Amino acid sequence: MPGHKTASFLPGMSAAASFQDSPMKSNPPPSHRITLPVALLVLLLAGCGTRTPAALSTPTVVDAACGECLFGLPGKGCDLAVRIDGRSYYVDGINMDSLGDAHAKDGMCEVIRRAKVTGEVRKGRFLASSFELLPVTPR
Repeated sequence: MPGHKTASFLPGMSAAASFQDSPMKSNPPPSHRITLPVALLVLLLAGCGTRTPAALSTPTVVDAACGECLFGLPGKGCDLAVRIDGRSYYVDGINMDSLGDAHAKDGMCEVIRRAKVTGEVRKGRFLASSFELLPVTPR
């Protein structure tokens, strides 16, 4: 255009020409360099929410308490539960009444206790092979 001046980055070149002919063109990275890390991240995150703990074949110390009163599990009445890796499960294989008065000062409905257990999670419940309630320790 006559009388129209264009910005010039290099002597004798217009701005458009200097970008088009630049030897430092930006090439997009190959798609496999992006796809592989993204795929691995998706697989890693997909497994996080659905993981159930493996069988506890060696005695493991876990939190134990009334599932309804202290762990917020749904139900009607007081039932024993354990918390493993941050998830709570009702316990099969042990009766909470065999652990003493649940509503006593140190009972399972009043205090989260520690227990040494073995067993496994099946169908969303902890099937206890062994269950040893540990003494209350002052905090």
